[in-house]
Amino acid sequence: MYLQTSTNMQKIRKMNYFILGLLPAAFACQSGVKDKEQGNNNETGDRPNVILLLADDLGYGDLSCYGSQSIQTPHLDDLAKEGMKFTHFYAASAVCTPSRASILTGKFPLRFNIRQHFTDSTEHLPEGTPTLATMLAEAGYATAHIGKWHLGGLRPSDIRRRQAGEKALPGPLEHGFDHYLTSIEGAPIRPRLIRERQLYREGGHYMLRNDERAPDNDKHWTEIKINEACRLLADWEDGNQPFFLNLWFDVPHTPYEPAPEPHLSKYKNLGVTGDQLYFRSMVSHLDAQIGRLIDTLKARNLYQNSLIFFTSDNGPAYEGSPGPFKGGKTDLHEGGIRVPMFAIWKGHIPENTQSFQTMHMVDLLPTIGEAANIKPEIDDLDGTSMLSHLKGGSRIERGVLLWQMDLYRHFQNQGPKPKPYATSVAMKGKWKLLADSLEPTELFNLRQDHRELYNQLGEHPEIKQELLEALKKFHAAPRNRWPEIEYK
Repeated sequence: MYLQTSTNMQKIRKMNYFILGLLPAAFACQSGVKDKEQGNNNETGDRPNVILLLADDLGYGDLSCYGSQSIQTPHLDDLAKEGMKFTHFYAASAVCTPSRASILTGKFPLRFNIRQHFTDSTEHLPEGTPTLATMLAEAGYATAHIGKWHLGGLRPSDIRRRQAGEKALPGPLEHGFDHYLTSIEGAPIRPRLIRERQLYREGGHYMLRNDERAPDNDKHWTEIKINEACRLLADWEDGNQPFFLNLWFDVPHTPYEPAPEPHLSKYKNLGVTGDQLYFRSMVSHLDAQIGRLIDTLKARNLYQNSLIFFTSDNGPAYEGSPGPFKGGKTDLHEGGIRVPMFAIWKGHIPENTQSFQTMHMVDLLPTIGEAANIKPEIDDLDGTSMLSHLKGGSRIERGVLLWQMDLYRHFQNQGPKPKPYATSVAMKGKWKLLADSLEPTELFNLRQDHRELYNQLGEHPEIKQELLEALKKFHAAPRNRWPEIEYK
């Protein structure tokens, strides 16, 4: 089993990357970075750099490469053409925190009893949990997390306790990252910024870098993240060490705020108003900032040997689009859990290809592990490596996929929440069973009915029973729940 990096090593890395965070802004992303010859200059063999780009509440229908007629996303469209675009990629939940836990652990969120988003109190990913970051760090990777975390340990009280050498809830450093830059998570700061719609425009005044308050920054929070990533790329450029960059955006999660120009005027001139105007500008701004990151990767000769994933933590919220699917955020129909995803690795993943392979967030860890020549020694791993398929191989037979989440009666998308309500899902092949706890409510053949219009629950009793038995076993499985610790 992969264990945490030692405390001393974390301290050394923390010091190195804190110094890095103070490097001059000249190392930030700039269009004037000198181009270099194609190829990879880090001497790490075939081990790729790994970059995971995660949007927040971005729906299947919110990118033009996935059919949006409302938002222009040329940079992400171009990036998708550089690799393989998935039509059947699933988030681990229809809300935030469970998906993030699943990405880092390769396990269904239920393994940790995470059934809803964390409330920034004492919930946290248990310390000592093997993660994607610990796995890669032990294999010699530099590891950095930038952006939203929402897995516990970043409240002001947690930071004060760690600075005083006292026990606190674990944060990014305790889960395998050498370096991090995040917002302060917890009351009263984050709730106020969201309530006053200032999360993105004032977020740069409430940041943490490696358990220390980061200097105030007046730039947009999305731009700050990209600038931080580019400073790291400048440091990694000439080294022999591969890196893992875990870049999690807040956009386009509420609050809906006007993005910097020209992204706001682009849609305002078309007559778009209100929150929809702000939403579209935020997605376009995200697209442009990711374009900056990719340009810098190419200019710094790091793109050629980087395995890049782009996806979203769950389906769309209020102003977003689920595309052709029913439901959205907080709902376990396809609109809440089927999300955009594409993967790029030059020379390994065929360009401009589209996959109908079913893939889930739990598959990211073993897929990345195989690409880095690492066999994850993790008990009860739920994911399956999809590397052979990504490289152009045939479809992989996927086991049963499982979801469980608490009931959110308030639907965070347009219109009423689809009924009957469901809190559990079992999916195998083309069949999807939805249930209220362990009471089956709907059965769909997704191959014929991706819109989930025709409930076949009474027509296929043997399929219903097979999937229900999988759900019962899933619900009864042990859960490594976070300890009930009152670290105020």
